Amino acid sequence: MFVFSCLSAQQTTTLNTKDDGFRGIWYFIGKTNNEYVHKYSGGLGTYPANHYPFAIYSKAADKTFFCYGGASKDSIPSLLHEVSYFDHKTKMVSRPTIILDKKTNDAHDNPVLSLDDAGFIWLFSTSHGVERPSYIHRSKKPFDISAFEKIDATRILENRKVPFDNYSYFQVYHQKKYGFLALMTHYEKGMLKYGKNKLRRSMGFVSSKDGEEWSEIKDLGIIEEGHYQTSGIKGNKIGTAFNFHPDTEKGAGLDYRTNLYYLQTTDFGNTWKTAHNKQVKVPVNEIKNAALVKDYQKEGLNVYINDVAFDAKNNPIILYITSKGPDPGPQNAPYTWNVAHLKNQNWKFYEITTSDHNYDMGSLYVEGNLWRIIAPTEPSPQAFNTGGEIVLWESSNEGKTWIKLKQLTKNSRFNHSYPRKPLSAHSDFYAFWADGYGRKVSESNLYFADYKGHVYQLPQKMISEFEKPKLIK
Repeated sequence: MFVFSCLSAQQTTTLNTKDDGFRGIWYFIGKTNNEYVHKYSGGLGTYPANHYPFAIYSKAADKTFFCYGGASKDSIPSLLHEVSYFDHKTKMVSRPTIILDKKTNDAHDNPVLSLDDAGFIWLFSTSHGVERPSYIHRSKKPFDISAFEKIDATRILENRKVPFDNYSYFQVYHQKKYGFLALMTHYEKGMLKYGKNKLRRSMGFVSSKDGEEWSEIKDLGIIEEGHYQTSGIKGNKIGTAFNFHPDTEKGAGLDYRTNLYYLQTTDFGNTWKTAHNKQVKVPVNEIKNAALVKDYQKEGLNVYINDVAFDAKNNPIILYITSKGPDPGPQNAPYTWNVAHLKNQNWKFYEITTSDHNYDMGSLYVEGNLWRIIAPTEPSPQAFNTGGEIVLWESSNEGKTWIKLKQLTKNSRFNHSYPRKPLSAHSDFYAFWADGYGRKVSESNLYFADYKGHVYQLPQKMISEFEKPKLIK
């Protein structure tokens, strides 16, 4: 039987070894005692929506570098942090480099990556809560995945330097001349009215010029039981959309995430403003505040945020799902896909389609007047489990109406989930995701799609250092 692993903090060795193929991590959380088995589960090598980016296109190298949560070959697979790249000249992928074994099977610990101005590749190894450490690694050479070195990073706490060795839900952006700005979550005890031993998910950010010395954690949101945030970037603008968890006497606030909020910065986090360019004092700490986009709490709906993008005029667009509750199954349908778009200083809300699970995450692409979504909105063999068949949607009227342009996967054995948009996405490597069986532990394959919707599977077993991915559709 597959057992959830939550190991205590321990030292992890930088491995720098080559894997012989691409195997994604399978993970579950939350037993349901019905046919759906878990609250969510499956091939979650590119999970969650609150981690970004998993892939970055570098024009200088003409490669898309990507990371993912890999699976060891142990009987209970352990989470490996792995890095590879797709070479746009040769159309080949490199054998992945295993940076470390995270000593857990928890996909919340999946890595994200970044590229600095000199081309060095940075890998940020997150943690789910406070029980395991986080790590930062940097490639030893620019645009080179063969070897990484561990960075003994520090952050500021009460005017002194302490190790920066624990962070969750990391979304990191490198801006020329400024350095790194990363949105993140940290956990605090004793902050809640109900359940004083529960941890509040405080939403904040950190920054660093060099990736080694980081600022203090600056909070953006501390409403009740905390937040999940999902972000996007365009030019010098970073926008974050978030919900909140009610602090309830029944203690179910984390599952009943609701409301839609938005904040943005154009000055590397020095000030935060609403979409209407009104400066906000952070952290926001009241349910009703200037960052509120839509009150879903009064409608009794959960909110799951997928992506943030910007239109041609640099106005924010938020992609998210609403439902009646946290548990899988038809009783909480419809699982409605929505976009919220700031247009002429007013938020506009449009429904796109429905799917069958809260965690059917997708990515939003905005290319001039063409908006696209790649998402698992069609059911696959494990209905009402995480993921489905991948579909490409398009809108040419700013999200008002959508057409199902192409179904990218069909008749799949497993559910496909968490298609991720690379930063500065190239048309050859346009979305990146994994698959897995929805109701019991299985192997998990990794895939990418190009702009036209052709799907390629990354090789499970590699004999050579470089191989061409297999076209499956």
